[in-house]
Amino acid sequence: FFPSEREATMALRMITEKAMGLVSKQYQAALGASLAQTGLRYEDLLNEGERDIAEAMTLADPELITGRTRRIKRALDLGFKRKNLQDYAPDMELDIYKSELYETVEKIRARDQEYALLNAHNK
Repeated sequence: FFPSEREATMALRMITEKAMGLVSKQYQAALGASLAQTGLRYEDLLNEGERDIAEAMTLADPELITGRTRRIKRALDLGFKRKNLQDYAPDMELDIYKSELYETVEKIRARDQEYALLNAHNK
């Protein structure tokens, strides 16, 4: 009994998804520990140079942008001093994976994709 090409592809996909799930959990834990040392959130790592992220930041609440800027400046300062956030604020609770901006980024990407599909006939 030899599996069909479709069955082999499905089996390979299942194995790959399980392996990626394990690796992504380990990576997320390592990244979370690194972000906790500096007091950054995962969203603070988003590249402002990308058009959709820049647009989402212009639409975001000014308090969100101020908080992001302060966290980045604090992380730069801690890195320069070679210190840890826990040295200065040991009881500070961090919500590393809190998502406030990414929902807007996803909406902008969906809008752009829809626009591209609607105008595909012009090419």
